[in-house]
Amino acid sequence: MEPPAPASDAAALAALQIELASRQSVVHFAHSAVSIILALIAAGTTAKMFWDLDIRPDTEIYVYPVAALSFLFFVYGFVRYVLGRRDLKKELVSFARLQALRRQLNLEDPSALLPR
Repeated sequence: MEPPAPASDAAALAALQIELASRQSVVHFAHSAVSIILALIAAGTTAKMFWDLDIRPDTEIYVYPVAALSFLFFVYGFVRYVLGRRDLKKELVSFARLQALRRQLNLEDPSALLPR
């Protein structure tokens, strides 16, 4: 029979599980995806309004604000993507530590958890 795990290992396991419970990279990637989609829609709208300027010159006042909005969505999406990549790297390191700690505590071996 193996000796019980020290309290510090159990506390570290709990801390890592709490840290990994909130996956901030997923939130950043979701914000990035939505803002890139909105940027593409705004860019398409800008292109269409620019194309139609000779037909409807009264829409000229909307072309530049929509183009600026599209640019801002692209920038916001890129920033959130970079933040998501940064958080994902941290989460992968924490997850590797969690897996190593679980192996150290014999939580990965299902036969060790069965009653004897």
